[in-house]
Amino acid sequence: MTVKRIQDALLRRKRRLKVMGKKVLALMGSPRHGGNCDLLCDAFLDGAAFGGNDPEKVYVADLKIAPCKACDYCTKHQGRCAVKDDMAVLIKKIMAADVIVMATPVYFYSIAASLKLVIDCCVARWMEIKDKDFYFIMTSAEDSPTVMRCTLECLRGFIDCLDDVQEKGVIAAKGVHRRGEVKDHPALQKAFSMGKQV
Repeated sequence: MTVKRIQDALLRRKRRLKVMGKKVLALMGSPRHGGNCDLLCDAFLDGAAFGGNDPEKVYVADLKIAPCKACDYCTKHQGRCAVKDDMAVLIKKIMAADVIVMATPVYFYSIAASLKLVIDCCVARWMEIKDKDFYFIMTSAEDSPTVMRCTLECLRGFIDCLDDVQEKGVIAAKGVHRRGEVKDHPALQKAFSMGKQV
């Protein structure tokens, strides 16, 4: 089913039921558009749309986000950051979402730098990020039992600091490197199915 057909069906369903689904925000950490991590994220969001929800994906590597300076400006200015960049808009999207999907390839057994920037810059308003469900999507070229361990702990470490949030699911595809390899991986169907259940 194409994204257009899913969106059309979603609009018809919303008009009929007059019920708004959940706002689902995917933070795509991979800089590679159309890569394996991106395809898994799309499958999840297609499932979420099919289930009557409102999905959005942000390529965080395409945004201009500076590292946190640890200057404490935000603590004295109602959560406003001293650095004026794209994080100001992104943090509002994060706080407005009901469901957050954090998607990343595994780089040196950890998350992509662009996604880590987002996590670190949430410090300005982290106490306001609450009452949300989180899903994690990870891909790796290596296929070993421990390749994603540190990556997953990094993602979990972030949500461990937040109030009233839940980890609802993990989608992991190991042994996928070349663009499109994940299309033959069972994680693709799992992503769609999990998206439908948000």
